[in-house]
Amino acid sequence: MLLHASSVARDGDAVLLLGPSGSGKSDLVLRLLHSGWSLVADDQVELRAEAGDLRPEAPAPIAGLLEVRGLGLFGPLPRAAAPILRLVARLLPRAEIPRLPEPETWSAEGVSLPAIRLHAFDASAPAKLALALDAALGRIAQPAGAFAKGMP
Repeated sequence: MLLHASSVARDGDAVLLLGPSGSGKSDLVLRLLHSGWSLVADDQVELRAEAGDLRPEAPAPIAGLLEVRGLGLFGPLPRAAAPILRLVARLLPRAEIPRLPEPETWSAEGVSLPAIRLHAFDASAPAKLALALDAALGRIAQPAGAFAKGMP
């Protein structure tokens, strides 16, 4: 399955970045690369179902390339090897990001994954993505509804 998307990985766990052209996919990838993440694919991502998981990879013609708006194409860059997709981030305008969102999922090839909404151009976007991935992996708790119940 080929998607107009980008993907990055950390320690073998990948995130899929979905959004229209200009939504900040490549910009967020660039900032994540400078935070220790690895490139999987930029602009187009092939998803392959394998043993109940989804594995993202770059189509061969663009493997290792990153488009930096205003500067051009760069690469080849080091790429993550065979990561497993764990989280999907829908890149949206800030006005479409709820303050306290309900849990969301995204599905493809019979696999459902946790999904978040994110404004890619926020300075905190890389940290938010890392936090959401840690929550998706169960490394940290995400107390659903805690704020609504009066927690500080």
